[in-house]
Amino acid sequence: MADFEPRIVAFCCNWCSYAGADGAGVARLQMPTNFRIIRTMCSARVDPEWVLRSFAKGADGVIILGCHPGDCHYIGGNYRARRRIALLRMVLEQYGFDPKRMKLEWVSASEGEKFQNTIVEFVDTIKALGPTPLKKEE
Repeated sequence: MADFEPRIVAFCCNWCSYAGADGAGVARLQMPTNFRIIRTMCSARVDPEWVLRSFAKGADGVIILGCHPGDCHYIGGNYRARRRIALLRMVLEQYGFDPKRMKLEWVSASEGEKFQNTIVEFVDTIKALGPTPLKKEE
């Protein structure tokens, strides 16, 4: 497991966290390369089925990144996302997943460094947890 490189799916809101990811890239901040961004219009648009499907397809961790509360382009989308993710976390626990495999974080467009730190910390957390329980031994 020493060579384990987790597969991370990152759902980023178009208006804030995706721009924060772009800012981190433009600033050439060093980040792990084992995450893939899926751009959504709002963190509230992340369907829980997408998260479950990500795990079913082999993702070791899923992170949802959105605008800070009160700064949502769609007024209250991030509040809806926070409630939805809290419920989804309980469902994942019932399926036997460690709730640390899914994270919700607020990153604004001007926070490229926060985006980088969030991704690095999440990848480290997933590395410590090991591969997803759904992966077959090869």
